[in-house]
Amino acid sequence: MTHANDGTRRIGELARETGLSIRALRYYDRLGLLTPSARTGGGHRCYDAADVRRLHRILALRSFGLPLTQIRAVLDAEPDHDPARLIRRQLDVVEERLRQTAQLRLRLLGVLDALDASAGTTTEAYLEVIEEMTAVERPLTPEEVARLSEARRRYAETLTDEERRALHRRRAETFAALSEDDRRRLTERRRQLFPQP
Repeated sequence: MTHANDGTRRIGELARETGLSIRALRYYDRLGLLTPSARTGGGHRCYDAADVRRLHRILALRSFGLPLTQIRAVLDAEPDHDPARLIRRQLDVVEERLRQTAQLRLRLLGVLDALDASAGTTTEAYLEVIEEMTAVERPLTPEEVARLSEARRRYAETLTDEERRALHRRRAETFAALSEDDRRRLTERRRQLFPQP
């Protein structure tokens, strides 16, 4: 992908690289969430590295369950945010999603085993699967994100170095338990959330 000599991206390039639609980027501009730093002589929106970082922040805050009007208030109130803190909060959300996805996978395998054994399955089993599916697809509320972040911080303070290494191994195992397609989708989602300027 080639960009302008100054490193900016036109709106179409940014849309292609992030998986967002041009319409969404224009909508963010109309709301004052993401105003491009420059325009071409023909009026095309051009985004620089700071714009890309701001877009990441917008998408992260949306994934935390904040409405766009509240996101604008947060961006205006905290223009100099700590990006590492935001990434840590995103990791909390991703890890919760991985946990929920792993639970859903196990639940689905149990239902499939029952069907394969011709034992049929109960209405309760389907209700449990639906509950797990809903949990995976539902955006976390800001309160849930804050609770996860605080719980992670408190938990991390209690760990020894050996326990931290064991935790990293368990996270890797959880990731490995996902199907190849799920891992590919997760990797692609991370690429979209953390674009390289």
